[in-house]
Amino acid sequence: MKRMQTGEVCCPSVQAAPLSEAQAGELARTFAALGDPVRLRLLSLLASAPAGEVCACELVVPIGRSQPTVSHHLKVLTEAGLIVGDKRGRWVWYAVVPERLALLRGALAP
Repeated sequence: MKRMQTGEVCCPSVQAAPLSEAQAGELARTFAALGDPVRLRLLSLLASAPAGEVCACELVVPIGRSQPTVSHHLKVLTEAGLIVGDKRGRWVWYAVVPERLALLRGALAP
């Protein structure tokens, strides 16, 4: 998946101009990552975290899934560029990539 620099626009608004095949593919992959309720809840937990980041160990109980399952979903969100992880000791702390969410909002904006 193509990684974007801060401020780089992946895709125009779907209402502003027809998407190219590559742009549609990029958006579809990212939205597909959000198409799972567990991943959407994880993104919501991370986005609403008061500290701006959450340890993976703190996500198992609220999600109600096993640690390997939570790790899998975090990996999918990371590969979609929606979150980033910072390994500290044996745990990884995750945070939302605000620019990436802004790109998704922008693609749906009029």
